[in-house]
Amino acid sequence: MRHLNTPSFALTRQSLRDAMIRSGWHPSSTFDAELALGELLVNAWRHGRTPAPIVQILFLHKVLRVSVSDESPVVPGLQAPSLLAESGRGLQLVAGLTSRWGVDPQKRGKCVWFELDAA
Repeated sequence: MRHLNTPSFALTRQSLRDAMIRSGWHPSSTFDAELALGELLVNAWRHGRTPAPIVQILFLHKVLRVSVSDESPVVPGLQAPSLLAESGRGLQLVAGLTSRWGVDPQKRGKCVWFELDAA
């Protein structure tokens, strides 16, 4: 049974996929963006303790910008987890899959974003 406050990862990823397909993005870029979005959503939900993170998808000329806002003021950073750690690699994955990523503090919480340049 799904908890009512759990964000719909599948629906959010599908929305991103549909928007990218309609905008003519290459399937490999779409896959990378979906994985990066999934990482940001999980981080916002788990570490930001936000039951329903706000997701924004923008196409700016030939750049895709995806942002996920949560209510935690804690700014995430790249970690160097041990080889045996079961977590802690999410932002490394985002950095590897996207052109740029960053964090913008907000009045309430923060916005973590990534950008992907069109091929």
